[in-house]
Amino acid sequence: MKITRLVRGMALTLATLGLCVPQVAFAAEPAAPAILDVALSDGGMLHGRVVSVQGTGVAGAPVFVRAQNRDVATATTAADGTFAVQGLKGGVYQVATVQGHGIYRLWSAGTAPPAAQNGAVVYTQSTVVDSNVVHYTQDCGGDGALKMLLSNPVVIAGLVATAIALPIALNQWHHTPVSH
Repeated sequence: MKITRLVRGMALTLATLGLCVPQVAFAAEPAAPAILDVALSDGGMLHGRVVSVQGTGVAGAPVFVRAQNRDVATATTAADGTFAVQGLKGGVYQVATVQGHGIYRLWSAGTAPPAAQNGAVVYTQSTVVDSNVVHYTQDCGGDGALKMLLSNPVVIAGLVATAIALPIALNQWHHTPVSH
C-alpha cells in the first residue's frame, strides 16, 4: 500500500513535468543572428565599440575578429570602449568579446552599400564601476552554468512540481495505515 502511494506520487510528478515539455518541444527555432553591413576605412581598418547593454563603453575588453572559425585579428578596447583593427578584407566576420558578439559583413573602402554603418557595435555583459566608464570583467564560468540551468522554464517547472508533489506523496505514505 505504501509503495503504491509512493509510485502514485512519482507518477504525478512525472506527469506534471510532462505538461511542461510541449512548450519547449514545439517552440520556434531561434532566429539566425542578423548580419550587419559595415564599411571598412582605407587600409582595411575596422572601427568599433564594445558597449554594455546600458550603452556605456567597456574599457579593457579583449576583441576577437574571426573568419571561418579562426581568429584573424585581436584588439583591446580603449577607455571609452572603442577599438580598431587594421588589414581586413571584405567578407563576413564575427566580432566578439568574451561575453558578447556580432556578425558583420565588412565592405572594402568605397564598395559598401549606402545603408552600411561606419563601425561595428558589440554589446556585452560587464560591471559598471562609475557612471562614465564600464570596466570589463571576465566571468570564468563559476556559477554561470547553474544560473543558465535555473533560468530554463522547464527546470523551474520541474522543481516547482517536485516541491509540490514530493511532500504530498511523503505525507500520504507516512499516514498510510499498516495492516497486519
